[in-house]
Amino acid sequence: MSNLIITLPNGLPTTTASCAAVLGDDMGAVIRHVEAPLALLPEAGESEVVVVVPAEQLSWHRVELPKGTLDRGLFQDGSTARLRTVLDGLLEDRLLDEPENLHLAIQPQPRAGEPVWVAACDRAWLRAWLQALEQSARPVARIVPALEPVASGTTDAHTLHAVGTPEQAHLIWASPQGVSVLPLNAASAALLANARGDVAQSDVVPSEIVAEPGVAALTEHLLPGRISLQTAAQRAMAAARSGWDLAQFDLLSTRQARTRKQLSSLGISLWRAPHWRPARWAALALVVVNLVGLQAWAWKEQSALQAKRDAIRAVLLSTFPDVRVVVDAPQQMARALADLQRQSGAASSLDLETMLGLFQTLALEESTPSAIEFIAGELRLKTQPISDAQLASLSTRLQAQGYAAQMRGDSLVISVERRP
Repeated sequence: MSNLIITLPNGLPTTTASCAAVLGDDMGAVIRHVEAPLALLPEAGESEVVVVVPAEQLSWHRVELPKGTLDRGLFQDGSTARLRTVLDGLLEDRLLDEPENLHLAIQPQPRAGEPVWVAACDRAWLRAWLQALEQSARPVARIVPALEPVASGTTDAHTLHAVGTPEQAHLIWASPQGVSVLPLNAASAALLANARGDVAQSDVVPSEIVAEPGVAALTEHLLPGRISLQTAAQRAMAAARSGWDLAQFDLLSTRQARTRKQLSSLGISLWRAPHWRPARWAALALVVVNLVGLQAWAWKEQSALQAKRDAIRAVLLSTFPDVRVVVDAPQQMARALADLQRQSGAASSLDLETMLGLFQTLALEESTPSAIEFIAGELRLKTQPISDAQLASLSTRLQAQGYAAQMRGDSLVISVERRP
């Protein structure tokens, strides 16, 4: 799925405020890079909109949360307000503004008992831009920082970024101590030179410089060393891969709505994106193979069932040649057998004496009937009330002989069990 990455300017949104936007594919390649007012930026379409907050707008603070703060999980089970209150108390003396005027975000996947990073930025400024993007049909899926603190000992911990224009150039350094922003001038160059000369600080100063093309010459003039080039579009693409999402606390509900859109966009990408075509063909082939297999299995089961029906039909026709039309072979065979038994004088399973004899053998002594009624192979016996346990026991024993028993009102009804 493609990404529309918008880097917010430092000012509030206006009709003429210029934003830098990068349209990139899901492989990390830049498709288009523009810098224009919000209304003239590329349409979001099916792209995921990612907002990059400039390093100048963020302050970073490392705090140790009280024990038990993260036990219930971030932003779950009502812990959002509690965690925000804890952060306000811990950062009250470190912030340059009142906590209620700032938006806070905690690092992804924090671990209980370990210090965590907290990012802070102006709440009104961020909300204004999110609302402006929403109104311009560019709802934001994620909010990421331009740079974030890095782990000690990594290559990024020794990288200095020179960004901006020659008129407004800045140095940004993401280190294990946070993210520092300095003006790109002679004073900053002297400060870095002194830090490099200090043996105690030699392992924590940047040793690699990455500059945007517009300030590469100025950086090379002020700072000695090898300089690598990185365009603003490449830097925005790198920021979009961050694991951070600043949409937390009071922006969480908006974040959930954006997540639903993100999932919808992902589904559209899976359905249409060219690089997912092999996966789509594989899924289609899997479905077709399963359908063919199910159809073959169903055909085999139907054939086996039809063979059994044909066998039963053949037994009926060979045993009772007088039967011309077969509708229900088992029932027709039972009726024909009962007719033969009656013609020969032998008692059949549908006769009164057979049912009474069976009831006399299996029933309890206290179940002596007070009235007997026999109609069309169904025996009704008026007896004393029978408990559920007694009825279940009697029904089980009768079922073994091919009969069914049930209570209808105050009568026990016995009939030949109907088998499918």
